[in-house]
Amino acid sequence: MTNSPDDRGAELRELFFETSQELLQALNEEALALEKRPGDVEMVRSIRRTVHTLKGDSAACGLRELSELAHAFEDALAWEGAAADSSLGEIALTAADVFAELIAAYQHGAQMPQTSPLEARIKQITSKSGSQQAEKAKRAKLTAPTDENWSDAEKRSIVEAQARGLDVYHVVAGIDPHCAMPIAARQLLQNAVALAGKVLAVRPEAKSPAASKQVEFLVASSDAPASITARCQIPTISGEIHIVRLEPGEALAEPLESGQTAEAASERPPELNNTEAASSQKLNDSSTGTTSENILRVDAGRIDAVLNLVGELIIAKSMLQQAVVELGHSYPKDPLKGRFSDAMSFQARVLNDLQRSVMKIRMVPVEHLFRRFPRLVRDVARQCDREVELVISGQDTDLDKGILDSLAEPLTHLVRNAVSHGIETSEERAKAGKTAQGTIRLNAYHQGNQVFVEVSDDGRGISSDKIRQRAIQLGFVSAEEASRLNEAETLDLIFRPGFSTAERVTEVSGRGVGMDVVQSVLKRLKATIGVETRPGQGTTFRLKLPLTLAIIKALLFWVEQRLYAIPLSAVVEIARANEADVHQVDNYEVLQLRNQVLPLVRLGNPSPIGGDRKLQKLFVLVITVSERKFGLIVNGLEGEEELVIKALDDQTFNTDMVSGASILGDGRVVLILNLPAVVEHAAKSRPQKSGAAAAGLLLTYADRMRMAMGTAGGQA
Repeated sequence: MTNSPDDRGAELRELFFETSQELLQALNEEALALEKRPGDVEMVRSIRRTVHTLKGDSAACGLRELSELAHAFEDALAWEGAAADSSLGEIALTAADVFAELIAAYQHGAQMPQTSPLEARIKQITSKSGSQQAEKAKRAKLTAPTDENWSDAEKRSIVEAQARGLDVYHVVAGIDPHCAMPIAARQLLQNAVALAGKVLAVRPEAKSPAASKQVEFLVASSDAPASITARCQIPTISGEIHIVRLEPGEALAEPLESGQTAEAASERPPELNNTEAASSQKLNDSSTGTTSENILRVDAGRIDAVLNLVGELIIAKSMLQQAVVELGHSYPKDPLKGRFSDAMSFQARVLNDLQRSVMKIRMVPVEHLFRRFPRLVRDVARQCDREVELVISGQDTDLDKGILDSLAEPLTHLVRNAVSHGIETSEERAKAGKTAQGTIRLNAYHQGNQVFVEVSDDGRGISSDKIRQRAIQLGFVSAEEASRLNEAETLDLIFRPGFSTAERVTEVSGRGVGMDVVQSVLKRLKATIGVETRPGQGTTFRLKLPLTLAIIKALLFWVEQRLYAIPLSAVVEIARANEADVHQVDNYEVLQLRNQVLPLVRLGNPSPIGGDRKLQKLFVLVITVSERKFGLIVNGLEGEEELVIKALDDQTFNTDMVSGASILGDGRVVLILNLPAVVEHAAKSRPQKSGAAAAGLLLTYADRMRMAMGTAGGQA
């Protein structure tokens, strides 16, 4: 069963909306490069190729406003003096913005944006050519030869084709003067024309000196002239295209102007444009060596479904391993025990390979995210009157696509703040003995099972005293509380909702939103953020992210006969202590571990007061949260295990202290704790209350989880 034209059109549009983002990103990058290297002819040609592709793809989807605007910009870029226009880079950036707004309007059915300002700027480019452009067009106009140039056999072919109801066209295709391989270009043009119909004649001969400048065809086709023109428009290969339809019994006439064929193309129905774009894309692929047949676009939801099934297989593997262990205990001498163990080892090895393969499919380089920031830095720097250079490194670092997509908003806030708050004006930097141009660095790297993303600047740094004063003014803390805050606690205040050190509200900063958004998004991603600052030298924000949110290595432990888990990557060490070693400082429990004082978070209730309480042994899990160390007091350890994270129902489990749950091989349910939320909850309460409050919440959710996931009996 074939899809209807409407279905095919909708599918083509969806594909265009996806691929157009890459074209817009490329246009932004090329325009930024042109701004840095004004007059670069090759960069102008690259921009023209990108706009040409966008024009063809949008025309294939019937997006008339976009294709016409792109066509006008492409024509302006074709003028040989366009590269000399110093404002061309800025115009290209404006075009990228308008194109993006048009695509968004098409995609969401919104009102079309105003395009007249961009059209006016494009006309400024073309108007500068003046009489030179007109004279060039006059000289370049290709006149068709008379019918004496064709042999008798070719003339008979013309008559026979016309008798069958086909149109016969005389096509004159110029070859780009910068093309390094004119013979190959000639063949590509002939292949393109052959897609429209039967080629009856080709002039001149391939070995002729004139063959490097232009090639002429007689082609019998049922296609419209615009379709043939579009097929011949190959970036870096073809020059001007002229085409005329031969009337039966008439001599070959003057060719049509290229402007006429372009107009015809804009009036063609989408069905013809679809064919046109498909063949044009095929030619583009063949000319650039792209092996598009080796690339398969798959919806992310399908990959998630496969990953979920892999997770279920891992749970099944744990169940089988548990059953094999119990079988070994019950029948230690049974010969089947060894065979079961071998089969389980083989299955585990294959399953691990399958898991890694699926995870790699979801992994994408952070370059996909970093590419948007050069344009952002350029625009914000202009708004704030700053000179800023963006340096990017580690762009090949892979990260889960889901995390990467969610990371766009917090990173945008951090980069904007680095430009508007971090980097000083040129005058301030000169007084401080710095270069006039500030530097912002984006870096990403792997460390264990985590990815670190850093946003750093060489600006003024963050003043702790200014943050304390501002926090007191906003009523976040009292003067007494502010005096007791250490450096890390003071810097944490910038993530409070509504906090801002800006003196006035601007388009870029001062509204008190941004950093709290960063914190909330990172909490949702089970990630943390740390701040390092040196007054007068700069600031670094360091984001610590999990490689994936689907499967983690975890440490399992007991709290009051209930089982919990935390990511193993967050655990620095495991220590043993007695209750007598726990002290209170400023109403908080602490433990002196070697030469450092470790703040403690007690997940369970303290043991009843008795003669042996001070001798009771404790397990202390030393963890890191936002670059700070804490100690979790737990009752016992279960061990390490690979857990498949299951999402929780927000309506049933409305706490941020639990980030997910998992099922063990023996059917037990384990809650996975959200360490930043647990630490924050404990920090807001006095120790006598925090332990009981945290324990009460966790125990309640553990029981509810056991019932919700259908586990019968036992401790969950």
